[in-house]
Amino acid sequence: MSRIARSRIRSAAGAATSAVAAVNRRTLLTVAGGTGAAVGLGLAFGPHSGSATASPSPAPPVPGVERRAAPAPAAPARPSAAGTTLHSVATPRGTGAYRRLGDGPGWARTVRGELAAAKAGRAGRRTTLASFVQLTDLHLTDVQHPLRYEFLRSGRVSAWRPHEALTVVGAVSLVERVNALRYGPATGAPLSFAMTTGDNTDNNAKVELDWFLTAMSGGRITPNTGDPRRYEGVQDSGLREFWHPDGALRDADKKLGFPRIDGFLRAALRDVNSPGLRMPWYSTIGNHDDLNGGSYAFGGSFLADFATGRRKIQLIPAADAKKLAEAEKAGADPTGKRMRELLRTHAKGLRTVTPDERRAPFTPREYLAAHLDPRHAGAGPIGHGYTRANLEAGTLYYTFRISADVIGVSLDSTDPGGHYTGSVGTAQLRWLERTLKAHRDEHVIVFSHHYSRSMKNMNRDPARPKEARHSGAELVALFQRHPQVLAWINGHSHKNEITPRKTFWEITTASHVDFPQLARVIELVDNRDGTLSLFTTLIESAAPYRADHTDLSQTGLAALYRELSFNAPGRSTALAGDPHDRNTELLLRKR
Repeated sequence: MSRIARSRIRSAAGAATSAVAAVNRRTLLTVAGGTGAAVGLGLAFGPHSGSATASPSPAPPVPGVERRAAPAPAAPARPSAAGTTLHSVATPRGTGAYRRLGDGPGWARTVRGELAAAKAGRAGRRTTLASFVQLTDLHLTDVQHPLRYEFLRSGRVSAWRPHEALTVVGAVSLVERVNALRYGPATGAPLSFAMTTGDNTDNNAKVELDWFLTAMSGGRITPNTGDPRRYEGVQDSGLREFWHPDGALRDADKKLGFPRIDGFLRAALRDVNSPGLRMPWYSTIGNHDDLNGGSYAFGGSFLADFATGRRKIQLIPAADAKKLAEAEKAGADPTGKRMRELLRTHAKGLRTVTPDERRAPFTPREYLAAHLDPRHAGAGPIGHGYTRANLEAGTLYYTFRISADVIGVSLDSTDPGGHYTGSVGTAQLRWLERTLKAHRDEHVIVFSHHYSRSMKNMNRDPARPKEARHSGAELVALFQRHPQVLAWINGHSHKNEITPRKTFWEITTASHVDFPQLARVIELVDNRDGTLSLFTTLIESAAPYRADHTDLSQTGLAALYRELSFNAPGRSTALAGDPHDRNTELLLRKR
């Protein structure tokens, strides 16, 4: 399968919501087959713009899309810390094994001058070049899926999260927070778009993909599969290794203080209503979106039949779980041979569940087609970065215009050969080199799922066995040869980490599935003194800090999602990162 992308150029400045309303269905459908909608946001380029086989020069105007200069930035509002971790942060209260949360002091902003010195008076001179939001590692999860890796909990307690049934309400609460912010907390400039940097789904299941796209674009979600009348997963299995919220079973988590919450599972399967993001949003693929369980490249009928069938694996002996987890970590089983053997070995102990075709794994082509479906257009653009050319070429990387002076590049860092670490193929690397040369006179911001140190996977793409794979270190070196690259923004580690890379900043953001459940606002400014600044500000969901165990409304469940994640057995306590990885001002020399 080729992975050569067509460039998607968009300006993400201006008031997107009102512009979307002005684009009629015919225009949207026309754009979906061409370059995609500018959605009232600025320049649109022709169908071959930025592709590996065409000149980077602009093509003729696209019918139905007005060609014009990027609009002038809207007047900034007064900067405000409200709704961000500058103002307050979810903080544990009391003592004991299970702790409740309340509001605590915010995290201060740290100025980092490793790459350029901070000059006095810059706050009064600066102008805003970009202002946007990064969401990452949402992991929307079908908790009743037959191939959930919760069966490893016997050997690794963190293999299953007690809050996983609430991933949809948690994601929607984050959408609500982003909608409420509207402006960058450092500059007051309008937030012009959002980017998800992968692991949008958890099990690579079609139903999870639909939930993700609906959460982001707006609509009703029913986070239930199998029997529509009842839950069929590990939380009513009678297995003491899992939290049973609705029952009296003294399970392992209740021994740690987890509460009994009657009606929890019924509430977790109820419809969830998402307003959708009120700004354009773009999508980047992660390993959980591309591989079974985020690790295994074993497709075909075996995987599809098991995922959609009537047998569910729930738990295996601890020794087998540890052995499989160690093999997965070492990358010893990228094609899932040991997984298939395990499923056959433990076939007699599988639970009978209701089959559901919606649990089938999706292919990269189906991932692209779902993004291009006008039903999921939301605030735009159609395809959310991906285009018909991506669909035709089978590629999952693209460019888009962030503002008049800034280009965004979204990479596909997953390895089709298997394992959760990443890399890029030679075709994508050559496309990236051409793209950077074509935009040498503009600022560039790069997005991917994997962070640089996690890109060390040299497994060959089964569809392109002769194509070499390339590491994160090679990408770092490439970006350092192109100083117009200001930032590489990614996720995957579920941990906040910001690293200086000589000429650019690598910004890795924590997940929204593991506590502290964060996303990040990023604002780029020209200080007009020979330096640029990247402001990073972490945000939490809109849910209340204090959960009420009797409130099983959508809002109440979102608060419980956060509380349960804080108390999850085996969770890492280092995911928030150090203060210099959180709310920052990152200085750069202007090239």
